[in-house]
Amino acid sequence: MSSTGAGSPHPAPRPRLARDPGTGPSARRRPLAAPWAHRSNALHPGAWWLWALGLGTAASRTTNPLLLALLIGVSGYVVAARRTSAPWARSYGAFMKLGLAVIGIRLLFAVFLGSPIPGTHLLVTLPEVPLPGWAQGVRIGGRVTVEGLVFALYDGLKLAALLICVGAANALASPARLLKSLPGALYEAGVAVVVAMTFAPNLIADVRRLRAARRLRGRPDKGLRGLAQVGLPVLEGALERSVALAAAMDARGYGRTAEVPAAVSRVTAVLTLGGLVGVCAGTYGLLTADGARYGLPVLLAGVAAALGGLWLGGRRSIRTRYRPDVWGVRAWLVAASGAAVAAVMIRTGSYDPSALAPGVVPLAAPTLPLWPAAGVLLGLVPAFVAPAPPLAETPSKEAS
Repeated sequence: MSSTGAGSPHPAPRPRLARDPGTGPSARRRPLAAPWAHRSNALHPGAWWLWALGLGTAASRTTNPLLLALLIGVSGYVVAARRTSAPWARSYGAFMKLGLAVIGIRLLFAVFLGSPIPGTHLLVTLPEVPLPGWAQGVRIGGRVTVEGLVFALYDGLKLAALLICVGAANALASPARLLKSLPGALYEAGVAVVVAMTFAPNLIADVRRLRAARRLRGRPDKGLRGLAQVGLPVLEGALERSVALAAAMDARGYGRTAEVPAAVSRVTAVLTLGGLVGVCAGTYGLLTADGARYGLPVLLAGVAAALGGLWLGGRRSIRTRYRPDVWGVRAWLVAASGAAVAAVMIRTGSYDPSALAPGVVPLAAPTLPLWPAAGVLLGLVPAFVAPAPPLAETPSKEAS
């Protein structure tokens, strides 16, 4: 007798329905791991930016290629472990390519415009272009040494690491949720910033989609011809998104403000502008070795003044938030891990600067300092405490 009959005691198993990874038995079987991410427990986008800024601050304090490579590896691992499938999350690869381009341009400048580092290992001598007397100190061509190229490589890798850390924040933090979390006083400026931040990821997604469509139709998608034929649809899509965004903003009452006294407006402007100037000056002090003593006090004072101004300025905004993001324990851990990486690097620079800035004259292989490397590894905390993205989109979500 067949086991699939109507009267069979062993009926055919029913097809298993798609289940949200954030609920069900699969979530209960992860007692020691981070939970699956869903709408109610998603990490606050500000925590991702604080984590990335901490890694960027650490990268700005060193030219050691081993530490910079470790920072890039840490950011890449966290992005691979916690990146979602959203279109804006695919921009990390573009920032990696931009970092490689920065290194290449820096090396080209060192070859053709010279380097301030004296070297003894001569590679090649290029024809030097004679320049007038007012251009003293600038040269085009001349001697190209190994020491100069190594110095340019370290310098370019430092800037590339900064860009890649910013790319990690762009790939992990949702721009729409970041805009929703901004104070009311910064809502108008935040819309412009978020639109600017999402332009590059959306542009990359449109180019990939159009190139894939052209390949399916058997048309060329590379070279100048393919670029020219893809450019117009990309611009058309950008215009459609702009019109849709403007219509959505108008429907939601964007730009409406409440009346506040003139004295409150003046105090708000003074506090906000003064606080932002203090934040800029304090950040500059933290990023430079000479201003490390005054950087932190000025930064804290600027943050306090800016928060006061933003609180007063928020009285002009009459908008409300639907289900605001909660800054929970996991967000604190993610932000603290980035701050710890920056603190370890700043502390190392105060008592052992040679470990963070290896010399190139005489030419020697860089060494990996133990404690700064251990501090950089603290940046891996988000890969274990942040909610994990779903393994795959369920059919119900795809249909919606």
